[in-house]
Amino acid sequence: MYTNNKLSKAVRLAIAFGAASAISVNASAQEAQQVEESAKIERIDVTGSRIRSTDIETSQPVFTMTRMDIANQGFTSINDLLQNMSTTGAPPISRSAPLSSGENVGGSYVDLRNLGTTRTLILVNGKRLGITTSGYQDISAIPMSMVERIDVLKDGASTLYGSDAMAGVVNIITRKDFEGLELTVYAGEYDEGDGGKKNVSLVGGFASDRGSVTFGVEWRDEDEVWAKDRPFSEVTYPGFDVNNNRTLVGQYGRFNYEGQWWVAKRPGDASSFPEDFEPQTYANGSSNATEQMHLMTPLSARSLYVSTNYSLSDNIRFTSDIGYTDRSATRQVAGYPLQSTSTFGAVSGWYLDADSYFNPVGEDVRFTRRGWEVPRVTTSDQDTLRFTGALEGSFDIGDRFFDWDVGGVFSQSKTLVIGRGDFHIPNVVAATGPSFLNSQGIVQCGTEANPISATQCVPWNPFAGFGAGAVDNSLSDPAVQALFFPTSHARGETTTNIYFANISGLLFTLPAGDVTFALGGEHRQEEGAYTPDALAQSGMTSTLAAGPTSGEYDLTEYYAELNVPILAGVAGAEELSLSLASRYSDYSTFGDTTNSKIGVKWKPVDSLLIRATWSEGFRAPTVSNLYGGGSQSFVTGFIDPCDSVYGVAKGTARCLQDVPADYRQLQQGFVPTTGPAAQTPVPFNSGSNALLQPETSETKTVGFVYNPEFLTDMTVIVDYWNITIEDTMVTDSANSIVDDCYVGLEEARCAMFSRDPSNFIVSSLSYGLRNAGVTKTAGYDVGLTYKLDTEVGTFRTNWNTTYTLRYDSKSTNDPEARMTPDVGFETFRVRSTLGLNWSLGDFSANWNVRYYSSMKEDCYFDERCNMPDFSADWTNDLVTPLDKKGSTTFHDIQVSYNTPWNSKFSVGANNVFEKQGPVMFSQPSANFSYYGGFDIGRFWYLRYEQTF
Repeated sequence: MYTNNKLSKAVRLAIAFGAASAISVNASAQEAQQVEESAKIERIDVTGSRIRSTDIETSQPVFTMTRMDIANQGFTSINDLLQNMSTTGAPPISRSAPLSSGENVGGSYVDLRNLGTTRTLILVNGKRLGITTSGYQDISAIPMSMVERIDVLKDGASTLYGSDAMAGVVNIITRKDFEGLELTVYAGEYDEGDGGKKNVSLVGGFASDRGSVTFGVEWRDEDEVWAKDRPFSEVTYPGFDVNNNRTLVGQYGRFNYEGQWWVAKRPGDASSFPEDFEPQTYANGSSNATEQMHLMTPLSARSLYVSTNYSLSDNIRFTSDIGYTDRSATRQVAGYPLQSTSTFGAVSGWYLDADSYFNPVGEDVRFTRRGWEVPRVTTSDQDTLRFTGALEGSFDIGDRFFDWDVGGVFSQSKTLVIGRGDFHIPNVVAATGPSFLNSQGIVQCGTEANPISATQCVPWNPFAGFGAGAVDNSLSDPAVQALFFPTSHARGETTTNIYFANISGLLFTLPAGDVTFALGGEHRQEEGAYTPDALAQSGMTSTLAAGPTSGEYDLTEYYAELNVPILAGVAGAEELSLSLASRYSDYSTFGDTTNSKIGVKWKPVDSLLIRATWSEGFRAPTVSNLYGGGSQSFVTGFIDPCDSVYGVAKGTARCLQDVPADYRQLQQGFVPTTGPAAQTPVPFNSGSNALLQPETSETKTVGFVYNPEFLTDMTVIVDYWNITIEDTMVTDSANSIVDDCYVGLEEARCAMFSRDPSNFIVSSLSYGLRNAGVTKTAGYDVGLTYKLDTEVGTFRTNWNTTYTLRYDSKSTNDPEARMTPDVGFETFRVRSTLGLNWSLGDFSANWNVRYYSSMKEDCYFDERCNMPDFSADWTNDLVTPLDKKGSTTFHDIQVSYNTPWNSKFSVGANNVFEKQGPVMFSQPSANFSYYGGFDIGRFWYLRYEQTF
């Protein structure tokens, strides 16, 4: 873990720099300027435009979450806030997915429109956050206490901000010019007494005539929740018997007797006589892996953020933002299910040697044993330092005004991932080789003629089952653990350097108003590396093998934006204007690209704004996309369409080309599956592609904003959006490949895997990124805000709904291939939020409602299949049974009181009715049968804010 000296260094740097920026100067010349300055109208930055303007309304749909909106909710992080917006998709890496691995684990990422986190651009004060080698932008690096507001641009914005802004932009605006001190303390936990969250933050600031400093310090800690403590995660398939919820690779040890059947050790027994074993069933010798797994992984973070500005002259000022975050996240999964027939690097299966002292039958036997005594625990520590500095100014030429800025951004993240719980395979092979009882009565590796030193090898008894106590040569033996479970270290580092220059202003004036423009350029350098542990790279441990990722690229971009008023103050057009923008980008990797945008804003009357946009966008391949090392994974939820019991394509001509009619899919332990989906008994491979080209997109929006004259405090917003992405960088999945082969009948996909000639399972499958296929999505955003003042208080309502009309995709360029719909399957058709607020004097209350529509998934069990005859053209009319899950609504409450001593006390509950979402065996955004974005119980909290 990176030590605290880096944080203290950042604190000293930020405070020293900020103090210097805010040194008070002689204000003798200030009074003469005050009259002139007060006459000027401030031009502000608007999310979605580079032109500084006095008008915050643009042709683009922008949703704004104010600081008051943030305070009215019981969340402690920006991610929690954004995850509950109606436009947000499934969490990319939820805390309910402890099986996730790699450099991105532990961070918080935003996914707009379900198009993926790498297609959503995150800005802080209009400047990019740094990215991981995978292109992820971690918003947990920004302390929530420093957030003034959050703007969400629900439109493509590559012409203004460059790559990645295909689904939209989240712009986090931080607090500035704050004076005084503000202390906030937050604490809460679930009804079950777990998952506690604690947050302490301090915001302060001071100002002079020339400048100001605003700083925020925040500490956040979130405790774990264990899967065994919730009914929907205590087993893999809630509501079903032990055969479906336990794995035969258990913590008691078993072996294959005479190559015919498996026998298991009786629990709690350390001896290894043949009579101590019995034929294995799911009722004995099996394990429930979820007992050792986190449902919600714990994390903690410490953050510092300092914003400064200093006026060098009347028209030039220096601004800076310095942020530092130290974040640590831990995840635990069950001990590794070791199978001696598996392949690890150069080791291709082995046996418990016939001459092992612990061999009960005196012949080579295959065995399995789960490492229950040492669960797999991984801790990811990351520290991020970000600095933005710029000179900003303005000047006039005649009647024309101009604003400019020039500066840079530096961002660097360092990650250290420490893990333990995976077997060191060469040591296991040695420990299960020949061994004997030496003259000291100690079991020793080797033979009496050729003994092996205990410093090199300790014999292992894989049948000394869990619960037998601290038995020598068992997995509870410290000497065995020392050789079997090495501590792994993976390291990552990414650096972003940006240099920019912008100018905007007035070109000339038309009868309808001013023609304004913006021009600018940017040079960006991205460099990243992620290096797994050396043993993991070699494949010599039971962790999934992965190669190192390392690479860099740079780009230079230029853009132009123009706003042209066409009509103003005439019948039918109080305002009609046109906005144009174009951006040229030149990358060192794939070449160049140009993207443009057109927007129209029309006000037929003052109370109605009609707007529309058309834009092009792109997403450039990242370091990991281009230069990532290959990795292995045991695929969870793999579905073989040719399985003779559960396969949707069983018995078809295409399946019978590859498998016999009675073929059975095998799961972990090389036993037949008890359902259509299971974890593969062999790992599959995934990797990168150095020849990737950028994705391209086309976005269209049209909508209106209506402020009825008869209800002056009401606003109604309706926007239609339509996004098409081509040349998609498809991250294939094993299920997609075999499904396209046997259901879609795409022969090119059939060539991407092979089957074992003896048992016919898919034994070799490699997949990676490629430019192929298309994604199309469209829908409506509807919003309504209203404020009503009465004698009994002020009432406010804020309602936002996203209705997704379509989300269709295909992962091939084959023009004959059908699009596969996703709305209602892995994408909610409707997401809606409703906020109701009441305030009177020092009291206020909030009621928030979060709605998720129903969803469908593949049928995992016939008795849980309410759409058994489902078929469609995109399944080639094959019946693919589905199970429809109902909708889910969560309710949150909060009551607050402003005390006479300048403080605010709030108490609340999220999911106050303790609603539980439906069981979903497809495990969306989770490693359990539950949607990873749903609440997992009733959460109570207290918050106290004190202003000094």
